[in-house]
Amino acid sequence: MLSRSTSRRLLCFLPCCLLVLALGTSPAATRAQDWIQFRGPGGAGRAHVQSAPLNWSDDENDEQNIAWRTPIAGLGWSSPSVRDGRIWLTTALVKEGSLRAVCLDAKTGRELVNVEVFHKDNLGRVHRKNSQASPSAYLEKDRLYVNFGAHGVACLSQQGEILWRQVLEYKHAHGPGGSAVVFEDLLILNCDGSDVQYVAALNKRTGELVWKTPRAHISQARINGEKSVPMAYTTPILVDVNGKTQLISAASDHIVGYDPRTGRELWWSSYDGYSNVASPVVGGGLVFVSSGYNNATFYAIRLGGSGDVSETHVVWTLKKSVPKDPSPLVLGDEIYLVDNRGVATCLDVQTGKKHWQKRLGGNFSASPLYAAGRIYFLNEEGKTTVIEPGAVFNKLAENEVAGRTLASITPQEGALLLRTDTHLLRIEEPAP
Repeated sequence: MLSRSTSRRLLCFLPCCLLVLALGTSPAATRAQDWIQFRGPGGAGRAHVQSAPLNWSDDENDEQNIAWRTPIAGLGWSSPSVRDGRIWLTTALVKEGSLRAVCLDAKTGRELVNVEVFHKDNLGRVHRKNSQASPSAYLEKDRLYVNFGAHGVACLSQQGEILWRQVLEYKHAHGPGGSAVVFEDLLILNCDGSDVQYVAALNKRTGELVWKTPRAHISQARINGEKSVPMAYTTPILVDVNGKTQLISAASDHIVGYDPRTGRELWWSSYDGYSNVASPVVGGGLVFVSSGYNNATFYAIRLGGSGDVSETHVVWTLKKSVPKDPSPLVLGDEIYLVDNRGVATCLDVQTGKKHWQKRLGGNFSASPLYAAGRIYFLNEEGKTTVIEPGAVFNKLAENEVAGRTLASITPQEGALLLRTDTHLLRIEEPAP
């Protein structure tokens, strides 16, 4: 007979596999060692690994399960992306005006590539919780794409050669935010600035603009300046809806489903919010989204509608302990949230019924990760709380590292990649 923990792992793992099949993700992109974009396959934050470390520490007097620690010059909050044993992340040397892409060997932490992608004498200011290098790289077999917001987006070879650069005009205000996604031959990204707001698709081979769709459902009060400016910093997701792929993108005051080939709007749902950071996720025929600042509401919206679905497709809402920055995590029948102040909540996907709510402690920006039957919650102060998924709260471990930690954890088979403000760490329990 399977243990409760083993049964839970199987129940959580099966929806991950089904999601990958529904999205049509290539086999190479779903291997346990590959984490090719922000939050992994489908942007869901769910890893296809069989093992992951439970305990670690990088205290100099009690170091435990730290395989390697590589210093990263500058500052960046992009999560590490991994493919074929190569880790890619971005960083910014602000005083030098240098925006860079860095590649490390996943097993040893040895630096393989360090290349300047953009140079600007003045990179401008960013929010205290942001960096000039926060969007995560998207990796393909022969190339990768890095985004620095209004500073520009670029395509590189796996050897670090810059193949093309493109600058999309908008003011990213608090700094670079959302990461790009790839659909067929298109690189798609949100450009929700303090001045203009739109979604753009570039030819991923040349960098040329293919389509550009302005945001059409921002409230007039926000446009008139009666409310805060309609900027946003989210990453779009690609999902299968009734046999067709949709691009789902959250912005100030609304979330939209687009045809990814053309940028045509298919549906939208309105709310009151701006400076959105948390990316949407899907599960159980619903899409989940936070309205952002200042007083966030969390929405569960039924997929499959057309036009304005604000009144017809909202299934349930949550108004307390709603995350503004960390993205949600869906596992089977439950959805897991952690708000910016460290309150974690588990809800029923279909009804929004609260199963449990616990204060984890600290402030949160990183999104939760599911790996090897466990959920990992990383706060901004270096503490990771590990729990067992389920309708009953069961804390398994707490682990701490030194430094600020705002980037989401990246999984590997048997290991985790955790980025601080100064280093990238590989956490790995020794083989038995």
